[in-house]
Amino acid sequence: MRAHQIMTKHIIAVSPHTKILDAANIMLRCHLSGLPVMDEDGTLRGMVSEGDFLERAEIGTGHKRSAWLELFTGVGRAATDFVHERGRKVEDVMTTTPITVDEQAPLDEIVHLMHKHGVKRVPVVKGKTMVGIVTRADILQAVASLAREVPDPTADDSHIRERILREINATGWRPAGFQVWVRNGAVHLHGLIFDERARQAAIVLAENTSGVREVRDHLCFVDGYSGYYVESPEDIKAAG
Repeated sequence: MRAHQIMTKHIIAVSPHTKILDAANIMLRCHLSGLPVMDEDGTLRGMVSEGDFLERAEIGTGHKRSAWLELFTGVGRAATDFVHERGRKVEDVMTTTPITVDEQAPLDEIVHLMHKHGVKRVPVVKGKTMVGIVTRADILQAVASLAREVPDPTADDSHIRERILREINATGWRPAGFQVWVRNGAVHLHGLIFDERARQAAIVLAENTSGVREVRDHLCFVDGYSGYYVESPEDIKAAG
């Protein structure tokens, strides 16, 4: 998937001259944690988010620094903080260098940027003009849409078994003596694991195989030092 396929095209934005109080009310009314800041011609000027409203003089959360520290940071930094804490327009508090992508940006690149920069939304631009925005909600919607994909016509029991075996055997955590049996889309996993994390990995791999309806865990844990042997939690529960 690419940005243009999942982005929100109906953009709720403010201008650099929008009053901070108005921007805050828009965010509350529309249940948004951030807004793009745009000129009248659609040029992206910046982003304003909840974090930009945290240090404000009117609510007593302005940045406090000692006089001696200002000697090291300089008067410029102090002046910038003053504007951020007491400015009345969005341009006084917004981030002026937002992280952006173009329409062809792949989804994995967008997610990487969100993680790297700690942002919840990424504007999509064409040149300097903003044409959409990708939010975490858009990515969640993309994940949900996968459940509506057309079923794989080759996902019969035999193909399912072959795919799971092939993919698990290509991993570095594959269970010892691994075997998989499939009946009517129900997958049964057998083998020995030496780390409980391999159990969940094997289950997830099977669940992500096209055509699988359910996964039954029969993987047994063996302690590598003592040789202590434990059946799968599912089998222990069934036996009880």
